[in-house]
Amino acid sequence: MSYAPRIVLQLPLSDPALLVSFVEACIRDKVGLIAVVGDGCSEIHDLIDELVVGDGSDESRFIMTSFHSDETVQQVFEFVSAWQTERSEAVELVKL
Repeated sequence: MSYAPRIVLQLPLSDPALLVSFVEACIRDKVGLIAVVGDGCSEIHDLIDELVVGDGSDESRFIMTSFHSDETVQQVFEFVSAWQTERSEAVELVKL
């Protein structure tokens, strides 16, 4: 399964251990944007950034991220829908 180029990640995470494989799959699938929404979204956003950047030696590892602590899933979905990526296709709502 491939992820869409634009993702809304809805919290809470059912299993935080899934975050690492999710981020690696997003890099593999060339996801352009991950927007995180829900309680604790700032912390998960920071974790995603750390997982993407790693030690900083691989410049090909890049995903734009955002967090939306005071917005509904629908509002974030609209924000992400307006975001332009190289592959401006579907927006996917992901729950881990």
